[in-house]
Order: sequence, then C-alpha cells, then structure tokens
Amino acid sequence: MSDEEDAAPAVKKSRVFYGSLEEKERERLSSELASGMATGSDAVKVGIEAGNINISSGETLEMEERVSERQQEALAEFERRRRARQITVSTDDAEVKAGLRALGEPITLFGEGPADRRERLRSVLSVVGPDALKKSRKDEERAKRSQDECQQTWYHEGSASLKDARLWLAKYSLPRAMRRLEAARAQKDVPEATRAIRQQELHKSLRNLNNFCSQIGDDRPISFCHFSPDSKMLATASWSGLCKLWSIPDCSLIRTLRGHNTNVGAVVFRPQAGLSIDQSDVSLASCAADGSVKLWNLESDEPVADIEGHSERVSRVNWHPSGRFLGTTCYDNSWRLWDLEVQEEILHQEGHSKGVHDLNFHPDGSLAATGGLDAFGRVWDLRTGRCVVFLEGHLKEIYSLHFSPNGSANQKGVRTMRCVSLR
Repeated sequence: MSDEEDAAPAVKKSRVFYGSLEEKERERLSSELASGMATGSDAVKVGIEAGNINISSGETLEMEERVSERQQEALAEFERRRRARQITVSTDDAEVKAGLRALGEPITLFGEGPADRRERLRSVLSVVGPDALKKSRKDEERAKRSQDECQQTWYHEGSASLKDARLWLAKYSLPRAMRRLEAARAQKDVPEATRAIRQQELHKSLRNLNNFCSQIGDDRPISFCHFSPDSKMLATASWSGLCKLWSIPDCSLIRTLRGHNTNVGAVVFRPQAGLSIDQSDVSLASCAADGSVKLWNLESDEPVADIEGHSERVSRVNWHPSGRFLGTTCYDNSWRLWDLEVQEEILHQEGHSKGVHDLNFHPDGSLAATGGLDAFGRVWDLRTGRCVVFLEGHLKEIYSLHFSPNGSANQKGVRTMRCVSLR
C-alpha cells in the first residue's frame, strides 16, 4: 500500500447553520462576489433572471387549509356518532317501533332484533335531530285532536219555519204514538194460542199467493214501483226517464208522466192521494239521477212543480205520513226535508260519510230512518233533530230501509237483513 493509502481518511467537518438559509445564501453570494468569483455569480444572476432560482424578498404567504371531501365526510360521520352516543333511546321495544313509525321509517327489518332496532332509531335521530320525534308526536296529537273535534256533535240555530215544523210534528206524532202503544198493549194481552193461530192463517194465505197479472212496463229497466193508498193504481219509474200510472188489477196504462231526462230513482204516492185530496192537487213525487225532483197530480202528464237545490243524484223521495213534508236523499252525503205548505227546504241534514240512498218515515211521523253507501243506518228524531239510533253491522251499502207498522226498522242490505226494535 502506498503512503497515501496508509494515511487516515480526512474527516469532513459538518457545518451547522443557525438562522435562515436564505441569509446564509446571501452571505455566500456576497463573499463570492468580493473574492472575484465572477463566473459563479454571473451564473447565479442568470439563473435568477431566468426564474430557475427564486429568492424571496422577505414576504411570507400563508397556505389555505383545504380539506378534501373524504375528510369532510369522515369528520361528519365522527360528529354524527358523537351525537348518537349522547341520544337517549327507550329500552321498550314498543316505544322504539312507535318512534320509527312516527319518523316514517319501517318499524322492523328482516332479521332485526330489539337491540338493532334501538341502534337504528338512534342513528336516525342523530341525522334528523332528537327533537324530530317530539315534533312528530306533537303533530300526531294535534291531528288526533282536530279529528276528535270534527267528530263532536255541533249545533247551529235553525230557522223559524223549522221550529214551527218541529212543534207541528210533535203535536202530530204524540197522539198517534199513544194509540199505537195502546194497540200494542192490547195485542200483548191476547193469548199466545190465539196469536199463533192468526200467524198460521197468515202463513197459509201467503203460501197461496200466485202471479195475478203481468205487464211490460217500459223499454228500459223498471227502477221503482209504488201502490196508491186506495190500491187502485200502481206507479212505476224507469231508466228511460218516464213514470207511468197503471190501473189495478187489469194493469192497463192510465197515464205516462213525462218530465225527467235521465234515470228515475223513485216515484211515490202521497198518503192522501185518491182518498181525501183533489186530483188536481199534488199526488205524486219523483226523483232522478240528475238531481231533479218533480211533483205530479192525477190529471196532467206534466209536472206541477219542480223542487230545486240538489247538486248530485237524488236516489229516493218519500212522503211524511201527514202528507205535508217530503223527504229526499242525495248523494252529497245528506238528506233534506221540504215543507210543501211554506214551499221551502226546512232541513238539510248531514251525518253520513257517503251518499244517502234511502229514507223512510215512522208511521207515527216522529222518526226518519236513513241508509247510505257507508253501510250505516241512522234514525233521526224529527222533533229534535238528533240521531237517536245508530244502526251498524252491514259490510256493504244499505239500499233500502223501512219501518214496520209496529214501530221497528227493517234494514235490507246486500246480503243480510236485520230487525231493530225501537220501543
């Protein structure tokens, strides 16, 4: 080995700079210029002028803190979890389900247990806020309260003609009710054997009933028929818009009543028609699907008067036993009572949730029974205006409802018939 190789390697001394490197660089450049190293300084100047070497003038520029969207989502998720840990949720599973239902979430998921359901409710509340559940419950209570207020019975002041009509109905019905109850008590005193014999005779006569005569009534279906009080005439209504009067028992056509332009729902005789009133007076009433109600006499083929005020289909009309009032049922969920003496509508009664199809008056004249498309029947006291009996049990619409002479109501529904005692 040579002497140079035997010599120990030179140790490079490390230099530690204190302060800014920029100042050291300026000192180094100034020293090079002073020592005459023009070549290096010229190269540095050229580099500075070319923009390859940047030397600041002492000014500082603060960098904006920009957080990526992923970082923002992560921070939001951490914040949501923190809020979720602070939310208190009931341990009652029924209350948890009710809370989920109030928030519009499914009350349970496939394979979800009570603990998972609580965590899901807590997670939902951490997003929408813990006050959302209280707000939804308050909204439910407010809606329930308003619904209960709508279902409450309310009254308004009626007209003077309605008051007079109710007083007149009370004076008319009370004596008739007294006579009916006396007849019922007398019938009750009849021995059971006698009543059974009368019933058997009645059944025997009913078994002997047969078809006495037959007649083609119209080109379209017959929608309604009604016998006159003296049983000498029969009135029929048809979908052709015509009403016809037939003689009994030969079924010959007496007169065709023309006035309706659409399906006629019913035509009924006035209780005194052909008995105690003049033939030129009002003897019949009819109604049609276009909301028209017409009054007829026994002399003319044209209506005597029209009753206006119905906005929808009028399905049935019926006379009060006194012959003074006319009841009409309409598909606007109401029925109406008309006083023909004062020639005005004295009662517009609501109460059904769907169209009212049929109306019938009690033989005493004190009550009115209505049946509608809501599958409910109601019995109204005409003297007070209150619904005294609520008839339920049908699954479908009630198309016919009648009082029997002894004071009970017979409902004829789609599939069943029920009898209700009103005594």
